[in-house]
Amino acid sequence: METTTEKNIATFTHLSTLTQYFIPFGNYIFPIILWSSKKEESEFVDHNGKQVLNFQLSLLLYSLVLIMIAIPSFIISVFKDTSFETLVHHHDITLSNFNFENNIGMLTVGLICVLLFGLLKVAEFFLIIYASIKTSNGEKYKYPITIPFIK
Repeated sequence: METTTEKNIATFTHLSTLTQYFIPFGNYIFPIILWSSKKEESEFVDHNGKQVLNFQLSLLLYSLVLIMIAIPSFIISVFKDTSFETLVHHHDITLSNFNFENNIGMLTVGLICVLLFGLLKVAEFFLIIYASIKTSNGEKYKYPITIPFIK
């Protein structure tokens, strides 16, 4: 049976990931601080701390993959009909001959990646709240779509 202190620390470990909206990398810094302060003393806090960090690292990986697909898709679509010499030597590039019909595939891939990224961020927010509620009730929560980096 977990004590109230263990439940509170585990819950705050989940909620501390929301600091990413105010402090850069707060979703990694604060959970690590909370988790490392009590991981040796409580198996419950240790489990939840690992879950939080694995989830955040998984989301980082998924986001990087989506960005690595979306950005080149948009760049290739926009500059497909522009020569390299024009890009290097001319400072006033006009995109007057842009044709959506020839670029619809790449634009679709890029937009799907952006949409998936947005859905991932919305799902992250609600999963953090859900995990916090479960943890505050003393239940061990395991995030979906998580790669177990820390075992």
